[in-house]
Amino acid sequence: MKALQIILVLCLLLCSSGAKAQIFKKLGEVAEKAAERTVERRVEKETSKKTDQALDSVFTKKKKKKNKKGENDISQSDSEATTPSYTIKRSADFSPGNITIFEDSFTKDNLGDFPVQWDTNGSGEITLINDAKWMRLSGNSKYIPMLKETLPENYTIEFDLFTNGLDKKTSSQAFLTLFIEDNTGFTRAKDWCMTELSVCQFIGNRGVVEKVANGKRQLRNQIGKDYRELIRGKSHVSIAINKTRMRVWLNENKLVDIPRLIPQGANSFKLAVRGLRDPEGLDEIYISNFRIAKTGEDNRSKLITEGRLTTNSILFESASATLKDSSFSTIREIANVLEKNPKVKIKIIGHTDADGPEDGNRTLSRKRADTVKNMMTSAYGIDASRINTDGMGESQPVASNATKEGKALNRRVEFIKL
Repeated sequence: MKALQIILVLCLLLCSSGAKAQIFKKLGEVAEKAAERTVERRVEKETSKKTDQALDSVFTKKKKKKNKKGENDISQSDSEATTPSYTIKRSADFSPGNITIFEDSFTKDNLGDFPVQWDTNGSGEITLINDAKWMRLSGNSKYIPMLKETLPENYTIEFDLFTNGLDKKTSSQAFLTLFIEDNTGFTRAKDWCMTELSVCQFIGNRGVVEKVANGKRQLRNQIGKDYRELIRGKSHVSIAINKTRMRVWLNENKLVDIPRLIPQGANSFKLAVRGLRDPEGLDEIYISNFRIAKTGEDNRSKLITEGRLTTNSILFESASATLKDSSFSTIREIANVLEKNPKVKIKIIGHTDADGPEDGNRTLSRKRADTVKNMMTSAYGIDASRINTDGMGESQPVASNATKEGKALNRRVEFIKL
């Protein structure tokens, strides 16, 4: 009996060992297949990645990536390697008149008052901005400078402009308008023209030019330039009138150049504003340093016939020999004289006011004369041997240095035919 029990136990053990062996065999096969699938997936993933990179490189060469504005997105290294560096300086082509007809910086007006040299059909007042006096234009009003003489055929107008409180809610019907009309008052004009500058900020390309002759509209067109950023804060407005032609700049940017905008008989300049949010204390418009000037004798004939030309229209940055852009047209005019008279030689002499040390002013005046010479030789091809330079500093004033106006006259450049 015991022997039979032992045999049964051995059989059970043998059967159990075989079952375990079968189980282990099955588990090994499953693990092997799982490992194979893992390897296959890794291979597929790496192969797909490499393929995508290869395809990207092919299509990138054929089509450059576009940014949101549709421009080519080029890396900085590519840009530096393929695009040369340029310094571009454009002439504003504005040359201020040299004989002042009207000038007002509001220095003699009291704060809160309307300036004595102006007239209006609305309201306005003198305010103080950074210790300088400005006239605020408000309401739907016109403003007329009270000139003592009729405007000539050729003249220039300049003034500083300051806007405050402009935002996305500023009306598209808010404008600063430059009028030239046939009367000096507020009666309805039959012959007039205008350039209307928009202060609107939520849409660009606003503002128009318009001409009316004998009560009938002859011309009306949009300015078509986006100058929203230029008219925010402080800027400078320049206007040149040459018979029927009107040109307008905002800073150094020409906005208008219409050859036959001004009708016959229109010779009175006026400013106007409308569409402002005055009651809310927003859309504030101020002007200062207003000047109207006419052009004297033609520079070309004066240098040749009289042998000497003095001009205050060549301007420099303060205490510097760096030319302002508005000086380029006058320098070009003198260069044309030398081009048409190849035997003429000249001497350029710089002059300053009395601000600063005497030795420093003499050095500065020489540098300024050299700057004018360099412009004539480099930009207009005038032989350097035809031009001598010198600087007199403050030693030869033509007016008192005790006034702002006198200092402006003393800051001049003189051309002498040798």
